Amino acid sequence: MTETIPRETFTFLKDLEKNNNRDWFNEHKSAFKEIETEIKQVYNQLFQMLNKHDEIDKVKLFRIYRDVRFSKNKLPYKTHFGGSFNRVKPKLRGGYYMHIQPNNESFIATGFWDPSKEDLLRIRKEFEMDDQEMRDILNSKNFNSVWGGFVGDELKTAPKGFDKEHPAIDLIRRKQFIFTKKYTDKQVLSSNFLEEVNNSFKIIRPFFDYMSEVLTTDLNGVSLIK
Repeated sequence: MTETIPRETFTFLKDLEKNNNRDWFNEHKSAFKEIETEIKQVYNQLFQMLNKHDEIDKVKLFRIYRDVRFSKNKLPYKTHFGGSFNRVKPKLRGGYYMHIQPNNESFIATGFWDPSKEDLLRIRKEFEMDDQEMRDILNSKNFNSVWGGFVGDELKTAPKGFDKEHPAIDLIRRKQFIFTKKYTDKQVLSSNFLEEVNNSFKIIRPFFDYMSEVLTTDLNGVSLIK
């Protein structure tokens, strides 16, 4: 039986948004713990579903407590649940993320949030040599209908050492390689939500296969994995 997001999740998070303080949270901590336990079960089931078609080594449900030390926003609690799923490194690259938030703010995301300096240069060099395979993936009807195009940060001009007139400059300028898909509250609470999320993540696979090959080889295609 597929786990579902408890309706009480949205009720609690909406109340927390209105009462984002430690006194209120401590008074309702038992309710939070019950919801958190159920949410963990949902993320763990998605972990199992992903592992039927990919290799995921761990799932991480992020804490609801905010780190306010270096933030202008001093509210102590997040008003959402979020969790990530890491693919087995070093042979596989990329990751998955699921974000549960009321008022139709839920979404899933996948790709590369913060590639290292070395990985970013390797990706850009690949696009500089040949961007056709990446274009074919992005333009695939099935892929595009689910994920659309990249979101995330990009440079306003060409990175150092690259020609700003290069035909692939739109890809080369990118600093992040992220795809996102939004969900309504009704969709999140439906009985087939996890299946839909899992199927959407399946469709990202050609992109991950391509990027994993790029990031585990040098420019001559020689494996970097020892």
